[in-house]
Amino acid sequence: MHERAPAFSGSDGQSYSVGTYVDDAPDARGGYGAALLFVRWSDAGDRPVGHLETDYLFRGATPADALAPLLALTLQDVKRHLDACIQRQEPRTENEGRV
Repeated sequence: MHERAPAFSGSDGQSYSVGTYVDDAPDARGGYGAALLFVRWSDAGDRPVGHLETDYLFRGATPADALAPLLALTLQDVKRHLDACIQRQEPRTENEGRV
């Protein structure tokens, strides 16, 4: 079984890994949004137990245009976005977490 090491420890003490996502289709104005997706891992680190998402952080005329500045974020910037998502989160059950 493949076990994934968490990339970040959140301000809530939980372990998270991070990924990016970009809209599959353009919005009404023809642009694409890009955001971060944080997967929260179980205490054992063997399975995901929830997730958090940022709002769109960047927009672009193409998916690549929206994604490029997201990929240029520093690890410190990504950690700040994670902690901001945690701070905004309302009390939720273990399998919820959309912010």
